[in-house]
Amino acid sequence: MMEKTLGFLGYGNMGAAILEGLLELGMVARERALVYDPSPERSAAATGMGVTAVGSVAALVAGCEVLVLAVKPQIMDKALAEVKAHLNSDTLVISIAAGINIDFIQKRLGAETRVIRVMPNTPYLVHAGAAGIAASAQCDDADRELARTLFASIGVAEEVAEADMDAVTALSGSGPAYFFKMVECLVAAAVSQGLERSVAERLAGQTLYGAGKLLMESDDSAGELRKKVTSPGGTTEAALNAFEAEGLEQVVATAVAAAVKRGQELGT
Repeated sequence: MMEKTLGFLGYGNMGAAILEGLLELGMVARERALVYDPSPERSAAATGMGVTAVGSVAALVAGCEVLVLAVKPQIMDKALAEVKAHLNSDTLVISIAAGINIDFIQKRLGAETRVIRVMPNTPYLVHAGAAGIAASAQCDDADRELARTLFASIGVAEEVAEADMDAVTALSGSGPAYFFKMVECLVAAAVSQGLERSVAERLAGQTLYGAGKLLMESDDSAGELRKKVTSPGGTTEAALNAFEAEGLEQVVATAVAAAVKRGQELGT
């Protein structure tokens, strides 16, 4: 269990997913968790989890040793201006905002601010998240270990160079939406073939879950597992051939490149 007080600036979907996961696993004591969100509904949700929802940015920053910036990238500039007025030089700052780089934060909070940039995803809510972590040069081993411990406790956490964070954002940060879209498409296709929607939704959801679990627990690569499912001349091969004919690989590459580009735009 972390002994430092953890503060969340923002309690939207991602902030809530992370904090609630940490609380449920006992990684953070409820009395050591603070939240500030201007929304009364989100503040009430935090209080309902047994944590303290403070009334101002000043109270949040003054009361925590680790500050998690969980606001939207578009309002980060304004949020950092409020944080700076109250920030203690000993506070570790963790940002989970897509596209906001370490330099952006340090230019607004001070060049010596210890900053860790994290790109998590929403499956943290079910203890199955994936995150990339990049630390500023001012962070020490203890700072990095704290971040790795927090995020790995409710999923997978990979430390990467900050230059790779836009790719992480496009892969695992945005990735759940790609798979949800695939499930939507599979369900619609199955319904068009005569299957009841409720049955198709259950089968597609379980198939996504099972394939992911198999990939994580197997020593085989995704490509090797795909080959094991694909019998020559069979139904799977027919479907995969159709994917190839329609240019699935290029579609995915284009989508990831678009997400990387947008992440870069958000950080400027």
